[in-house]
Parts: sequence; structure tokens; C-alpha cells
Amino acid sequence: MLRHLYLTAEHELFRRSLRRFLEKEAKPFFEQWERERKIPKAFWRKMGEQGFLCPMVPEEYGGAGVDFGYSVVVNEELERIGSGMVGIGLHNDIVVPYLVSYGSEEQKQRWLPKCVTGETITAIAMTEPGAGSDLAGVRTTAIRDGDAYILNGQKTFITNGIQAGLVVVVCKTDPNAHPPHNGMSLLVVEEGTPGFTRGRQLEKIGQHSQDTAELFFDDCRVPASNLLGQEGMGFHYLMEKLQQERLLVAIAAQVAMEESLCITKDYVQQRKAFGQPISKFQNTRFKMAEMATQVAVSRAFLDQLIARHIAGEDIVTEVSMAKWWSTDVAKHVIAECLQLHGGYGYMEEYEIARRYRDIAVMSIYAGTNEIMKTIIAKNLGL
Repeated sequence: MLRHLYLTAEHELFRRSLRRFLEKEAKPFFEQWERERKIPKAFWRKMGEQGFLCPMVPEEYGGAGVDFGYSVVVNEELERIGSGMVGIGLHNDIVVPYLVSYGSEEQKQRWLPKCVTGETITAIAMTEPGAGSDLAGVRTTAIRDGDAYILNGQKTFITNGIQAGLVVVVCKTDPNAHPPHNGMSLLVVEEGTPGFTRGRQLEKIGQHSQDTAELFFDDCRVPASNLLGQEGMGFHYLMEKLQQERLLVAIAAQVAMEESLCITKDYVQQRKAFGQPISKFQNTRFKMAEMATQVAVSRAFLDQLIARHIAGEDIVTEVSMAKWWSTDVAKHVIAECLQLHGGYGYMEEYEIARRYRDIAVMSIYAGTNEIMKTIIAKNLGL
């Protein structure tokens, strides 16, 4: 059992309950979900029924109103099952917080209860075919027309894109604004809105059970009452929330390498070569010692950042460090774990093969690691 600086006995009780639930309701079916390329909506509703969705949502909207420590527990336990569960964390701790922080009272009453029960799955549509890390470069427009906005544009690589009933769309409500980011807004598009269509489900190298899609908006008429927060404040809202998003990626990468190290330890103790377990060979022992150290050092840095985030500190620079560090170290550690599995590591029936595929994208999404280094350098005054 992990013992983090910021977790109490109540958090650990919650973890045990969630772990029991996932061992019964997710683990036996996860490989099937990977083949089917999605996590069933029925599982989302089961998560909601047990109180494992959106724990930070205030009680008046159906949530538990608890601290971020509970979200950490949920994300760690989901990652233990597999990286393809990432869409649930995105719903819980990336999209829904926008509704909580910037939604009007009417919007919160309308949307949050179903987000908590799992009846509504959410997505956030930032990336476009021509705009990824350069958020100010989005070309999707939303032009005011009476009591509505006319939304036009295309989004891609959208997590939960196929199943989402509610999509927070990053768009330009003032395409002529200077600088460009001053014209950005967040508009909430509901499933069934005329002009909103989903493209194909994208075929990815890894994270197969996570549905990822293209979204299209063609003269999509969205009620003006679906504007989230104030017009022109979208970029500011995104910057406020990216600290938590990147911290979540670091948490996922950390757990992925911890799990990979654990299964590799078991494997090298069981696998025999030249008449003895391969754990007896110096190379194996040194590799395991190196990886155990890297994983422990990464965890120590991450845990103190989570504690500071819970305390409300502005740690954008340090979180940028953690995001690139954890994901890069995880890629190295998991590759070494696969190598220690030998030929079996390349077989799909071994979990390490999936971990190897799934980790690759973590250094890309939520801002590439190159962008993280740019942020760090800028905040160093360079």
C-alpha cells in the first residue's frame, strides 16, 4: 500500500473500497475493453453509483465535495488497471472542474449531477489538425448570432470523443483579437446539437480501450447560455487548469512505471536461464536496482508537488518539470522492463507489452515535453 504525504486514513479506506470495486468490475474485463476499443457506458454508471466519479464536485450537485487527494487515489487505482482508463480521470479532474469553477449556477444544476452519476461523459476539445501545443492558434470559430453562437471547425485526438455527451470546445469568439488568445472562449456543446458530428474513432498505437475521436462542427448552433464563464477568457481559464492536468499525467506515468517494475520483479524471479532465476544475474540485479531508485526518486518529487497543489500553491514550473521527468523516466524504465522479459516482453499476452505501448503518448499529450521545457526555461528567466 502506498503511503503518501498527503493521504489520511480516510483516503486509504476509500482506496481499499475502490480497489475492491475495480478488481471485480474492471480487471476481469479490461482486455476485452482493449479489443473493443472502448470502456462501456455501463461501467461509467457503476463508477458513479459507487461514488467514484467527480469526488471533488460540491455536495449540492451530487458530489462528495472532497479534496484532491481522493482524485489522486482514483487516478492511481485506474492506472493500475491500465492506461486506457485515462478518460475517466479526464472527465473527473480535467473537464468537470471547468464546469465547477466557471459554470453559472444554472449550468451547474443542469450538467453536474449527471456527470457525477456517469450518465453524462465529458470531453474537452482543444487540439485541431493544425493546432496542438499552440493553443492560441485554434481556428474553430463561434460567432454570436442573436441568442446563439454559430460554431464552425474541426477537432482531433479528442479523448472520450466517441461517447461524450458534453464537450467543452475551445474556440475563437473574436477571430480578429490581438493578441489572438484574447479572442478565445469555452463553449459547451451537448450531444444531439444540430451541426455537431463525430468522425471516425482514431486507431492509436496504445491506450486502445480509450476512445479517441475527430469532432466536426458545421454551422452548429449552440445556445449563448452554453458559454462557459466570460467571453474572451477561454485562454485564461485553460492556463489556470493546466497545472492540474499535467500533474495527473505525471501521476499516471509514475504508477505505470511502478506497476511495470512490480511485474518485472515477479518475472525475473520466476524465469530461469542457465539453471537459475535470471534475478541472480548481476546485470538483472543492477538493472532492477537502478530502476527501483529512479522510480523512488520520481515518486518523492511528485508526492511533494501533489501536497503543494492540494495546499493551493502555484507550482506551474515544478509541475512542468514533473510532467516531462515522470513521462521520460517511465518510458526508460518500462523499456528496460520489457528488455528483461526477453522475447516474452514482445508478446501481447504479457502486460509489459501493453505498458510499453501505452506509455509513449504521455510525453506528447497535455502539452509535449518540449513545451514543458519551454515553460521551465521561460520561468527561469531565460
